[in-house]
Amino acid sequence: MEIKHAVPDYPILSLLAERWSPYGFKERRVSDSDLRSLFEAARWAASSYNEQPWNYLVATKEYPLEFERLLSCLVEGNQAWAKTAPVLVLGVVNLRFAKNNQDNRAAVHDLGLAAGNLVVEATTRGLSVHQMIGILPEKVRETFKIPEHHEAWTAMAIGYKADPDDLPEALKQRDQTPRQRKPLEKFVFTGKWGHSATLLKTVDS
Repeated sequence: MEIKHAVPDYPILSLLAERWSPYGFKERRVSDSDLRSLFEAARWAASSYNEQPWNYLVATKEYPLEFERLLSCLVEGNQAWAKTAPVLVLGVVNLRFAKNNQDNRAAVHDLGLAAGNLVVEATTRGLSVHQMIGILPEKVRETFKIPEHHEAWTAMAIGYKADPDDLPEALKQRDQTPRQRKPLEKFVFTGKWGHSATLLKTVDS
């Protein structure tokens, strides 16, 4: 779907331009070998003090009871479309450093880095990932016996994106809406907050 490809203002990897988050997924199994490689990519993400504070709970449709348990931990609006994905994942973060039990302010950032690695690896394999913040953290804690100082933070639906024409109208419109992003001038600053970085105003010779 060319409509979903990013149109960057500056050159970036084509893989990053191709990545987007569908609401519709095909009824097609994701192989265990592909899933292993996705989590291997997450494994090698950078993290503060190499803590690797991320943990994942995974459920696939080959195991319906486990899939339904994990699906029930999403907010209702996300359950409505995520139920079509062949794989669901919950991202759980350890908010304390293992080495000294002190608060790890980088933990959630590092979970995001791991997710970024996973998403890029998925894209190289023709897979799509839709990440969600809409989960029920306390239900996750109760359902999966999450230990103290750990917190469920995000969820991911993983699979092969569906043809939008096969989706309900509301989801079809979401999947066909062109991607948009703020320009660099809105978030890359120099000198003071809100002052666009000088590098955005210069022309390389």
